[in-house]
Amino acid sequence: MDIDTFRNYCLDKKAVTEHLPFDPETLVFKVMGKMFALVSLDAVPLRVNLKCEPVKALALREEYDGKIIPGYHMNKQQWNTMILDGQIPAELIFELTDHSYHLIVNSLTKKQQREFDQL
Repeated sequence: MDIDTFRNYCLDKKAVTEHLPFDPETLVFKVMGKMFALVSLDAVPLRVNLKCEPVKALALREEYDGKIIPGYHMNKQQWNTMILDGQIPAELIFELTDHSYHLIVNSLTKKQQREFDQL
């Protein structure tokens, strides 16, 4: 998967914005101001960090050994790094992106949730 496909998929989601808050090589996608995806733009192959439920994160790391690893520079229990070299099916990348997005949306405060619902 290339950066344009991943970027467009993220930006098609409700209330998503993109930023470069850390450096020019780390693209961050946020929903209501909270990160749900980070992309290392200078990495070859492309690397994407996504939030993940801890038990699911461990299972994915076992199934995709070396392709889905503990989140680089992130909480290792709740974030995975996916190495997008063509060995992880696009459907799974989209599914895990949705999973990360929904984890963040579900963690919004009641006030943020009302704002999100009104968008």
